[in-house]
Amino acid sequence: MLEIKNLSKAYKAAKGQIHKAVDGLNLHVKPGDIYGFIGHNGAGKTTTLRCVAGSLAFDEGEILVDGVSFANDPIGCKRRMAYVQDNPELYDNLTAYKYLKFIADVYQVHSDAVKSRVEYFAGGFEILDKLGDPIGSYSHGMKQKLALIAALIHEPKLLMLDEPFVGLDPKAYVTLRGFIGEIRERGGAIFFSTHVLDVAEKICNRVAIIKNGKLIIEGDMQTVKGDTSLENVFLELTEDTANGD
Repeated sequence: MLEIKNLSKAYKAAKGQIHKAVDGLNLHVKPGDIYGFIGHNGAGKTTTLRCVAGSLAFDEGEILVDGVSFANDPIGCKRRMAYVQDNPELYDNLTAYKYLKFIADVYQVHSDAVKSRVEYFAGGFEILDKLGDPIGSYSHGMKQKLALIAALIHEPKLLMLDEPFVGLDPKAYVTLRGFIGEIRERGGAIFFSTHVLDVAEKICNRVAIIKNGKLIIEGDMQTVKGDTSLENVFLELTEDTANGD
């Protein structure tokens, strides 16, 4: 579903130095995977996600979504995926429903399906009665739910999430897990970064740990954590990593 091959992205740092945020990264997220992407702040998680989403150009490598090369067909890749940032940027002056309708139009969701999908996802997140309100009146948690609904509305094959559980109440977390399960059942995949390691350990079947832009371990969850916990493995492998994502 997602293949990242030798991905590299560098930035100019202080005094003209070059900082490699992502350095020769290789990952393969298969259909049906719930894939956790773990690392300290500054490890390269968000940079990787933004490169895959097409919002950030990368220097080297190749990205394929559902077998489609981003270099050859970026629009085709974007149609197959959805990306939710850790701090979603929404249109505060629009009502929530108008925003969702706009996103559905961008992804060419058939008009007959829009209303039912909006009602299904908004009902699940318990904001159906707030869709007529301007987004600017929403709390952070409500904006997070709205961003997730916008990502789900075109039924993406690949759902990418950056810290998806921040700001969600416990019931919304359970609801999101249910929607994630539906994508998986359809043969799609979920690729997400998180600092909540116990959640990742519970819901992910595969995991990768990145440090200083480089992959240090990846594989199925049980193999990676062995007889200990994901938290213990993470701390052991990344104890000297610096901050700043």
